Order: sequence, then structure tokens, then C-alpha cells
Amino acid sequence: MRPRHDSSAPSVGGESRDSKLSSRSSTPKKYPFGGLLRRELHLHNFFHRSRNPRRFSPQPAVPKPQLEQGEMPGSSGRIPASSSSGGFHAHMLGVGTAGQHARRESFLYKLNDERDFAPVSTSGCRPVSRASSVASQDPQHGDDLIVTPFAQLLASLRNVRANFVAITNLPTDEEKYKAQKKLPLHTQTLTEPALSCAQETLEELEWCLDQLEAIQLHRSVSEMASSKFRKLLNKELSQFAESSKSGTQVTKFLINTYMDRAEEEGNDANDKNTSKSATSNCSSPQMSLFNKAKTAAMSKISGVRRLRAPVHAGTLPEYGVECQKEIVVYMDRLMDWGINVFKINELSKGHALTSITYTIMRERDLLKQFDIPAATFVTYLLNLEHHYKDNPYHNQIHGADVTQSIHVLLSSTALEGVFSDLEVLSAVFAAAIHDVDHPGYTNQYLINTNNELAIMYNDESVLEQHHLAVAFKLLQESSCDFLVNWSKKQRQAFRKIVIEMVLATDMSKHMSLLADLKTMVESKKVAGSSVLQLDKYNDRIQVLQSMIHCADLSNPTKPIEIYRNWNQRILEEYWRQGDREKEVGLEVSPMCDRYNVTIEKSQVGFIDYIVHPLFETWAELVHPHAQYILDQLEDNRQWYLSRIPDEPVRQINEATEDEEEEQVLKPTPGQLDPIPSPDQSLGESVRKKRKKRMKKMKKKKKMKKKKKKMMMMKIKKKKEKKKTKKKKKMKKKNNNNNNSVKDV
Repeated sequence: MRPRHDSSAPSVGGESRDSKLSSRSSTPKKYPFGGLLRRELHLHNFFHRSRNPRRFSPQPAVPKPQLEQGEMPGSSGRIPASSSSGGFHAHMLGVGTAGQHARRESFLYKLNDERDFAPVSTSGCRPVSRASSVASQDPQHGDDLIVTPFAQLLASLRNVRANFVAITNLPTDEEKYKAQKKLPLHTQTLTEPALSCAQETLEELEWCLDQLEAIQLHRSVSEMASSKFRKLLNKELSQFAESSKSGTQVTKFLINTYMDRAEEEGNDANDKNTSKSATSNCSSPQMSLFNKAKTAAMSKISGVRRLRAPVHAGTLPEYGVECQKEIVVYMDRLMDWGINVFKINELSKGHALTSITYTIMRERDLLKQFDIPAATFVTYLLNLEHHYKDNPYHNQIHGADVTQSIHVLLSSTALEGVFSDLEVLSAVFAAAIHDVDHPGYTNQYLINTNNELAIMYNDESVLEQHHLAVAFKLLQESSCDFLVNWSKKQRQAFRKIVIEMVLATDMSKHMSLLADLKTMVESKKVAGSSVLQLDKYNDRIQVLQSMIHCADLSNPTKPIEIYRNWNQRILEEYWRQGDREKEVGLEVSPMCDRYNVTIEKSQVGFIDYIVHPLFETWAELVHPHAQYILDQLEDNRQWYLSRIPDEPVRQINEATEDEEEEQVLKPTPGQLDPIPSPDQSLGESVRKKRKKRMKKMKKKKKMKKKKKKMMMMKIKKKKEKKKTKKKKKMKKKNNNNNNSVKDV
């Protein structure tokens, strides 16, 4: 038995152990699962709909008339009725209610241990599960799994309690745990000492459950899930890489971009030094990210340019800037998932970020509530737009898209009343600034080239810290300081939230953020939470960090024409980096070689291993208010999956002339596809452009062959001339020698 402690010793939850035990009789702790492993863990029952409807309610895009055969999935803006997986390498997970279609589950639910799912013993008591995935024994929820180790620990301990009660036949109030009644294993009555010992043991076990369910999810807890997910992902990606040459490139890209090398090295070191104290671990992911933002004092922040003067001296336009009348149709749909931000940018004359952010703040009544001068706020937004560079992808349109996406995610009914108004304001602001002054290169490129930003921020979340520095530097200008009426305490709280959220947009933190969110979701399910309650600041920040990360990776969840537009933009930005890497003599990063990439296969891998697991977990958190997002994601995946070439793509200089037509054509420098607008028909136009490009490539190749042939002919003629001259010279020399002999 666990040794007793002094009653004055504080427990994990802040109370003494004895006071905790004594309080059980008056305020009993509810365990809705009883002793049954993972009882009532089904996704539908996790969070109930709020009684009071929210003013904002996320809806999918307004349906358009259905297209004829050959339409692109999701292009109509409708909610897809189904999302079949097409038999790709994954089994199905029942997510919807009875009668709904089954949903393809992510790699997080796959097994990584041959000992998983040990058989039930003949005695009728299930063994304590130490498997990598714990399946529910309830027939109603048989397909639902818990995959995070901490939640599995809670479920296992509940099972231990149920079995202990069945073995000892203790008289307990099972209504307290809402458990299924187990048949007693025997009819013997325990002796008084044995009964006392059993009762004490049960109290000890329940106390442990109390403390574990109340414990704060520090990195030491969620890191268990992060480590497990990394192993699963490495296993999946190794199989994906073996499929083809392009699969290897996609695998390298996903590992380099979405897995933090430093964290993996740290995990290996921790595994080798298990004797170290647990207190040496990082305190919390939020605080560790926050501390990384505290860099050396900078006298001047690079990237801050001359500010624009205030534009409006009188009444502001309805959307903050002058816009065309047609923009009303789009602004009325800001609560729709996947609106056309490119059209908004066009109708607002290049001010998508200002018009969308200002409208969101006004509709949420945050400007009045926090005494923010509207004109000053618009001036700040215009200067913020001015500091977004004209990159193909990381520009102010992307900032507007992420801001609108987080506006929709914040409005989920499951999150009703969870966040304070200051946290909502901070989240919208963080989304707006999260990529300001982005140079169009990745963090790793800046580190590899010893860029001044990498030196300034010590190679840690380089761009994310720079975005924050530029955004808050702009706030120091009097014409842009919309927080002028705030107290110092409000400013500090606002700044802290924004810093923690923007640092979470570092893609190398993806696995940690996913593990944190998954652990929190499953732990609350095991603990029996029927309504999402985030009383602790760290829990709320964790959800906000996951939210902005979802918004930043939301392109594959948008209607296919919007998704393809963003996809071509990000690829063009990657290719420009690859061109630059070739110029400076660096190894070209994965996915950055414009002549060696399979777009379709890369998108399927990106969805399967990055986007789907993230949004699958988010959908669990806000169920059922994100199901249409998962449906659109599945449709988009099917669209790209059906277009993967049969043969792996090779570099053009390695291919034969006959094979070139079978390759996925890549544009040559100076002859790139123009970035399409979402309103044009992409299929036929792209095919025509590819044919033209193919003709030009063949023509160039013939010209090169012709030039090469001519060069070879010239070289051959020169050689023949040299030989002729040499022969003549030798002949002349021989003649001279003969003449000299005759004279003698």
C-alpha cells in the first residue's frame, strides 16, 4: 500500500490528502465510467450542445447549383453527403451517429505493438490494458479507441477499480460512478480486517484517480503521446517512402517541416537518462514557447518600413476601406467555411486583410467593448498590410484567410462561453499578424544561410518571432496604437496570449501541438466531462494554439478550387526558394525543385499524415460542429488521389524523350502557369497550357540537340584540319630530309 502522508502535505490538486478523502462524503466525485474500460467514451457524447445558441454559428459555404459530370468536389460549396476513402491504406472509424457513413481514421489509431489488445481472461475480468490503443468493451462503442498514454492510464485505473470491487465484493454506491452492474465473483463475506483493508485500498485508488484527473497536463504528460505519435508517423512515412521515388521526397519534406529535430534529440536523451528527476522537464508547452520569444534587446527591428499616414479623418467606410458594392455578398458570409478570399481581395482593391479583420472585430462588438478607436485600428491594419510582402503564398491574402478561418472556429457551439472576450480579441489579432513581413523562405533556409534573423533569434522559431517583433513594433507608433486606452495589465495579458499563439504557427511544433490536444481531449473524455470546461488558463491557451494551427493548415479543407489555388501558390514559393538554393550552392530542399515533384502524391501524403490527424482531433473537441470540414477534406483527398500518375516522376534530364509525355509536367523558368482565379474552369485550361509547354520543351530540346550536333561537327572539322596540317608538316619535313641526303 502507498505510505500515508502528513495531513498538512499538499496534494497535486492543492489540497491535503486527508481533506480530500474527508470531502468525499459531502461532495462525492463522479466517475461516469464506473469500472468499465472506456465506458461512455463515444465521440457523440463528448460535448453536448449548449442550451443557449451562440450569436455566431459556423456554417459551410452557401450551396451553388450542382455542376455536371466531372465537377470538382466541394466546388459547389455544399456539405458533402459522404466521404468514402476509396480503399486507401486505412480502415474506417465510426464517427457519426447511427445511419451515417463511416469515416476513414488517421494513422494515430494504428497499432504499434504486437501485444496490443490482449485477450480477455476466462475469469471474466479484463486485464489491465497496457496496449498502445485501448478499445471500448461496450458493444455500443466498440470501434472507439483511446490512443494517448495518459488517457489510457486513467481508463486502465478505472478498470482496476471495477475489478477490485468485483473481487472483494465491497458494498459500494455504483450510482456514483454510473457503471454497469457486475455480477459478484463469489458470495463469501470478508473478515472485518480484510474488509477494512479493502475499503482503505479502494479509497487510495479513488484518491489516485481524483489527482490524475485534476492534474495539469504538463509537457511530461503530453510528451508521452507526442513520442508515440512520432514513432507511428515514422513507421507510416517509411512505408510511404518505399512506394516510389516521389514518396521519398514527400517523406523528407514532411519530416523536415513538421517534426522538430531538437525535440526528437531531446526525447532520445531523456530515454537514455531515465534516472534524471522529473522536475528537469519543461514546465508547460505554453511557457516554453513564451520564453523562446524573449530574445536579446533589439535597438532596431529589421523589416519595419516607413508608416503610412492615417487615411480617414471622418467617418470610416462600412468595411474599413473603400470597396466595390459587390463585396456585400461575401462579407455577409464571413461565418462560412471556405469563402472566396481572393474575390474579397479583388473587390476591396487589395485590402482583404483590413476589410475582413475590421468587419470581424466590428461584428463581435470588440471595438466598443475594449474602447478601441476604429480609425486608429484601421490605420494599424493598413500598415500591417503594407508590411506583408508580395509573396505568392505568404502575403496579406493568406493573413486574411487565416483570420476568417479562426473567426469560424471560435464560433463553434461547443466553445460557447469558454474564452474571455480578451482571449477572442487576441486570437483574431494573432491570426492577422501571424505571417507579417514573411520573406518567402522557410526557417531552415534562413538558418542554413546564416541570415541575420536566424542569428538574432538563435535559430528558434525564427520567422514567428520576427512576425511578432514587427507587429508589436508597429503598435509603438502613436498613429497605430489602438490600445491607447488600455491599462498596462491589459496590454501585458493581450501581448502574452498573442505571443503564445503566433509561436504555435511554427510548423516544426506540429507533433507537439497535436499530442497536447489529443491528450487533453481524451483525458477529459475519460474523466467523464460532458461539456467542454477549460477553467485553467493553460488549457484555454492550448486550445487557442491548436485553433490557429488548424486555421494555418486549413487550405486542404476548403472547396477544391480554393485549395488548388493555394496549393499552386505555396508550390511556386517553394520552387523560388529551390531556385535560390541552387544559386547559392545549397542542397535543394524537398519539394523545392520545380523539375522534380509530384503535386498529387504530395497532397495526399500531406492530408493523410498532417492535416487529417489534426482536424480529426479538432472535430472530436467540437463535435459535431466540424464534420463538414472533415467531409470536404476527404473529398479533396479523393480528388488528388484519383490523379496520381501511375509511374513515379523522375527528373527531366534522367527521362527519355518518349517518357516525357507521361510525366507530370513542371513549368520551366520564366514560363510558369499564372496563378488561377477560383472562378475559372481549371481542367481544360491547364491541359492546354501543359500541351503548349510540352511543345516548347520539345522544341527547346531539339534546338539543343541541333546546337550540340553543330558543335560536334565544328569540333570534328577542327580536328580534321589539325590532322591535315600535321600530315602536311610531316610530309614537308620528310621531303626536306630527303633533299639534304641527296645533296650529301
